[in-house]
Amino acid sequence: MEKNVTTMNEFLLLGLTSVQELQPFYFVIFLIIYIINLLGNGAILVIVILEPKLHYPMYYFLGNLSCLDICYSSVTLPKVLINLLSTHKTISFLGCITQLYFFHFLGSTEAILLAVMAFDRFVAICNPLRYSVIMNPRTCILLASVAWLISFFYALMHSVMTAHLNFCHSQRLNHFFCDVKPLLEVACSNTLLNQWLLSVVTGSISMIAFFMTLLSYFYIIGFLLMKNKSCRILHKALSTCASHFMVVCLFYGPVGFTYIRPASTTSMAQDRMVAIMYSAVTPVMNPLIYTLRNKDVMLALKKLFWRKLFKDYQQHHWN
Repeated sequence: MEKNVTTMNEFLLLGLTSVQELQPFYFVIFLIIYIINLLGNGAILVIVILEPKLHYPMYYFLGNLSCLDICYSSVTLPKVLINLLSTHKTISFLGCITQLYFFHFLGSTEAILLAVMAFDRFVAICNPLRYSVIMNPRTCILLASVAWLISFFYALMHSVMTAHLNFCHSQRLNHFFCDVKPLLEVACSNTLLNQWLLSVVTGSISMIAFFMTLLSYFYIIGFLLMKNKSCRILHKALSTCASHFMVVCLFYGPVGFTYIRPASTTSMAQDRMVAIMYSAVTPVMNPLIYTLRNKDVMLALKKLFWRKLFKDYQQHHWN
């Protein structure tokens, strides 16, 4: 007997909580997070573009990361905010697949970009004399382009495979945005290939990028220890990498928990909580970590702020 397959026009997003009284509280929290994300990452992006002293590979990749974080949180948070105020918490089928595509596209790009940034630090510390030759503008653009290109096809694979599934069990997605795992839960087609792609392909991309990042740091530490550098130089070099490593841990930890571990019947509630980390909290932490721990960025930020303040004062004075 054939299953009753229906054409799915929209999905109901169950959201973060079913408790009506908590929704205004969640709205305020997520609105603050989103505004801080836009302002923080936007400020870094403007500084990297406008400040000539920051026109180096490290800050070129940092600008890419800030742009990614703005887009990454914008894929999910605006819809979350709308749904927290609305009684009609639905998303169209096309909107759902589009959200899934951009979420994985931008997330995968960030994973690869973090590995590229670790490689940049490896070359800068272990081979400083050839740094400008190895990490020339052409190489930087090529590395960033490869990250975006791999992620484009990776996200396309997931979105096309998920879009071709039949959904007949329920319109209710046990999540606050459209992701592969909650969609597979409500599909009535055979999802073994989708689950395999999610575990193997997603796991491979994230784990390869993560191990490449770790390898870069092991080489940096080994190089500095073998060269018998002074404690001051060792501390300076490691502090340069520390901010990047904090971002790596904040990003890969939740991603690994969600996509690489085996699925279980009680995992979706945990996945929602973890998804808040990598979709909302991590993009906010990135600008805070980089600006507070990076003297060059802080100086450029102060310089830009005082220049703007002086310009406004001058205009007001002359008027």
